[in-house]
Amino acid sequence: MSHSLLIAFVMFATVMFFTPGPNNIMLLSSGLTYGFRPTLPHIAGITFGFAFMVGAVGLGLGTIFITYPVLQKILKYAGVVYLLYLAAAIAMSEPVAPDQGNGRGPMTFWGAAMFQWVNAKGWVMVIGTITAYAAIANFPWNIAIQVGLSLILGALSCTAWALFGSSLRPLLTSRKVVRAFNITMALLLLASLYPVFMDA
Repeated sequence: MSHSLLIAFVMFATVMFFTPGPNNIMLLSSGLTYGFRPTLPHIAGITFGFAFMVGAVGLGLGTIFITYPVLQKILKYAGVVYLLYLAAAIAMSEPVAPDQGNGRGPMTFWGAAMFQWVNAKGWVMVIGTITAYAAIANFPWNIAIQVGLSLILGALSCTAWALFGSSLRPLLTSRKVVRAFNITMALLLLASLYPVFMDA
């Protein structure tokens, strides 16, 4: 195993997982709007969904997108449409008390897992993970290491962002303040589309 490459990969993955992106912005907003416990399926969906994508692409699924580049474009623009929908939903979200029902609710496990396949930042991470750090170990151990670290770092970063959002609940008690916060999060989510259009 290349220890220097492993350290480099951990640093790359840590930066990519913990910096703001669509997943983290949505978790922050969900933690504030719904609380930490209701956001757990969202956290799990991102964590396992992304790790599965790393494994699937590393084991050969990525060759399909190389062979048929149009699939990349389809996923890219499907992701844009879905992010626009999510941004609108976040902007309209209001705080929900623990004893109250809720119309939309936080994202489900499967919704969060499937979102990884149309997440532009997620694809940047997967491609960087699989291509730049393939020599961490011999195949398929390199994929196993990358999937394992993705699970650990994904769980830590998702939990941290959701906890940060939920920790704001006692501070942001005004309905108007929460609404303004969620609108800001929606705008940041839209801003995360910038690299997609630059790469168009």
